[in-house]
Amino acid sequence: MSLTAGIVGLPNVGKSTLFNAITKAGAEMANYPFATIEPNVGMVEVPDKRLSRIQELVPAKKIVHTTFEFTDIAGLVKGASKGEGLGNKFLENIRQTDAIIHVVRAFEDDNITSVTGKVDPEEDINTINLELAIADLDAVNRRINKVKKIAQQNDKEAKAEYAVLQKIKPVLEDGKAVRSIDFTEDEQKLVKGFFLLTDKPVIYVANIAEDSMADPESDEFYQIVKKHAESENAECLGISAATEEEIAGLEDDEKAEFLEAEGVTESGLDRLIRAAYHLLGLRTFFTAGGPETRAWTFHEGMKAPQVAGVIHSDFERGFIRAEVVSYSDLDQFETMQKVKEAGKLRLEGKDYEVQDGDIIEFRFNV
Repeated sequence: MSLTAGIVGLPNVGKSTLFNAITKAGAEMANYPFATIEPNVGMVEVPDKRLSRIQELVPAKKIVHTTFEFTDIAGLVKGASKGEGLGNKFLENIRQTDAIIHVVRAFEDDNITSVTGKVDPEEDINTINLELAIADLDAVNRRINKVKKIAQQNDKEAKAEYAVLQKIKPVLEDGKAVRSIDFTEDEQKLVKGFFLLTDKPVIYVANIAEDSMADPESDEFYQIVKKHAESENAECLGISAATEEEIAGLEDDEKAEFLEAEGVTESGLDRLIRAAYHLLGLRTFFTAGGPETRAWTFHEGMKAPQVAGVIHSDFERGFIRAEVVSYSDLDQFETMQKVKEAGKLRLEGKDYEVQDGDIIEFRFNV
């Protein structure tokens, strides 16, 4: 499950601060553009309260969280699609990611330089999105030139591809994202093959002031970012990156006290990690008992043998059956014995589509 979410934005909007908070990796931060040149990559644990509850009910020697990867990418500037700033390097780094975390400055601070000289979330968003759209438009035009003649010869596949490209082109010319277009299922399959930057799923993160943490909805800058996100059917989160970095360094009990004092029940980072995880269609199943209680990542829609292969290829190759208990049933009945007595233990075969929260023991023979 080596998927990664790339953290992007203009210089000095708080990307590396957010990355530090998420990963505690100590990425370089500086009050000047391009402090981040080579992308920083960090693995994070996916927060999941179900793990500790399973451990409470089916004790093991240790708990193991599943993980997810974030990449901190250098700040983009206007003209990147033409090579300005770190231009092509920036775009290529985004191309290597599976989803985009678009950080937008949504706070006032005279001590932190703004590359545009002002706090204007809408302009900042449009600057980056326009550069990505220009890069995509260049790729689409090249593709059109390649398939046009073949399509004119009544090649069925080329005609279908050409039609989709013609649907995409005017949207990009308007500086809008490909993900904002409604495609049919067949069209979407073709679009995925183009590997366009603006087709990548996105979460907008409004980097708000600490004073707005308890109620981001009341923040005027956050509302600007949220409105734009809604226009793309994208998610928007309000997070104070600097505050989250401070919280990340605390012990669990201190963290809980800090959050309570700020008037929030959960850190913005936990919300962001889970949102990015789910954005990419990733889900979690559990194994319990024995040496460890463990969370594992799988893609939504995977069948039981494929999911077994997440643990070990032998499990998939020699799959016999899956013994499945849903987390909600274990939480309700509190012991595996009572779950069985209630008839909630299920024996599933090769066609079973694993669900988020399943606790599974695989039977196999190799």
